[in-house]
Amino acid sequence: MLSHLDSYKIILASQSPRRQDLLRGLNFPFEVKFIKVDENYPPELVGVDIPMYLSEKKASAYLSIMNDNTMLITADTIVWHEGQVFNKPKDRADASRMLKSLSGKTHQVITGVTISTIKKRKTFHVISEVRFASLTAEEIDYYLDNYHPYDKAGAYGVQEWIGYVGVEHIEGSYFNVMGLPIQRLYNELKRWKD
Repeated sequence: MLSHLDSYKIILASQSPRRQDLLRGLNFPFEVKFIKVDENYPPELVGVDIPMYLSEKKASAYLSIMNDNTMLITADTIVWHEGQVFNKPKDRADASRMLKSLSGKTHQVITGVTISTIKKRKTFHVISEVRFASLTAEEIDYYLDNYHPYDKAGAYGVQEWIGYVGVEHIEGSYFNVMGLPIQRLYNELKRWKD
């Protein structure tokens, strides 16, 4: 379906198994490469500006390995709730705090995605609104005891047990909540011209 991209060696710059699985679903070849990037951002950034900035920062870290036929895909996902960013939790207490805060409320999951070649760079973002049911302390403890959400923004994976019992409603892309708005990415790749 994306035969106009056949001349590119496509690289997904992500350790996330969820992003890798989602991109695999588009049925084109790609490689996974990961360079550790400092994920600090200027404190004045809020909301959509944070994942877009971080996605571009990740893309810039790969410039030295790119050549004329390289296409790079980078992404960053945050949970934005009550004016605060919920990134990956530092530890169990931090994860518990996040889930208690999200319980019974609606938050935004925002992913910034950057597609880069030597000649062109395009960054976009996708927002999904997620409403959680009220979670009991026992449910939060069960999730933290049986799953390991420490590599996930907001301390949860929508595709895991907590998503089954806790997510009441999603407005927008479910796959964005998993970490990669694959339908929007497909459309951007379909329209890609250097």
